[in-house]
Amino acid sequence: MPHRAIRGRDVGTIISIVLVLLAFIPLLAHLFRGDAAQAAGLSLDAPIPERVPAGTTLVVGDPLTQKVLERNGWLKDLPFKVQFAQITGGPGVTEAFQAKALDVGSAANIPPIHGVWVGIPVKIVAWRFRTEPWRYPLYAIGTAPGSSVADVADLRGKRIAYSPGQAQGFVVLSTLAKAGIRQEEVTLVDLPAATDTYLSALAAKQVDAAPIGAGLQARRYLAKYGAEGAKVIGHGSFRDDPGVLYVRTETLRDPAKAAAIRAYVKLWARAQVWIDTHPEEWADLYYVQDQGLSPADAALVIRESGQSDIPRSWNEAITVEQQTIDFMAREMDKKPFPAAEIFDRRFQSIAADAIGRS
Repeated sequence: MPHRAIRGRDVGTIISIVLVLLAFIPLLAHLFRGDAAQAAGLSLDAPIPERVPAGTTLVVGDPLTQKVLERNGWLKDLPFKVQFAQITGGPGVTEAFQAKALDVGSAANIPPIHGVWVGIPVKIVAWRFRTEPWRYPLYAIGTAPGSSVADVADLRGKRIAYSPGQAQGFVVLSTLAKAGIRQEEVTLVDLPAATDTYLSALAAKQVDAAPIGAGLQARRYLAKYGAEGAKVIGHGSFRDDPGVLYVRTETLRDPAKAAAIRAYVKLWARAQVWIDTHPEEWADLYYVQDQGLSPADAALVIRESGQSDIPRSWNEAITVEQQTIDFMAREMDKKPFPAAEIFDRRFQSIAADAIGRS
């Protein structure tokens, strides 16, 4: 097929088209940047908005704080709706995050680490230590009725309940490490630590030992099985006290959600202080009315709980979390990462400021 020669008139037309396209390039680039920014939402280094738009709803899994907020009527202070989900602890929060069914989760400091390792980008937005963590540990090691385990050194060769994505998993690995026992010298029984799962496994002698709550759970367990030889022993000299609020990273890209989370963190801090300063009321509200303890047992649990320590700086928290990441990575054959990556430091002082803590 013969080719038509390009005439001068055609060249002029082509040049005109090219010039028009070149003129539109800056505009097109601006539009594309705008679309990208809109898709990305709020930048993770942008200031958190103060105002929460009308109609915003925050789905929160934080049952203990919920009880304080409802008891004191503090939810009415929020300019948005909080929808509470009865979800707490690592597995439940992780599952809800995967389903995008939860905005804020409450757990120990292990689940955010596990979230990263299972592919869920998360950020910690509130951090709480406990005072005197070695005097008032959150966990202890329960032994099965009739078990020969009398000390952590006796765990060698035993079956131990273990949940890798929870604080209980960290307690098991740390207890073994402190006792100089290698993982190969025990049988780790993979079992999620739901409310009474470990107590049931111990009672049925499916495992020889398991990490259980050092307060309420330990007392209930000994009251029921102590006469049959069940014991509760200390886990060793490491802290197990950190607690956090954490969120999916993508949630913080929603300006409305980010502003609502900021407001919720303030109430969360106030709730921790209320628990510490109203021990008798908290004992009755939670341990007696909700958990069914006698007033005497509830008071004993409160005395053995220590109090919240909400830091204004997260430097120590990041150090503790980095040590935890490095330890768990070695023990679980995972890739370590910088702890600072899972802290949103825009929230660093919000909780402490809300309660006037320096």
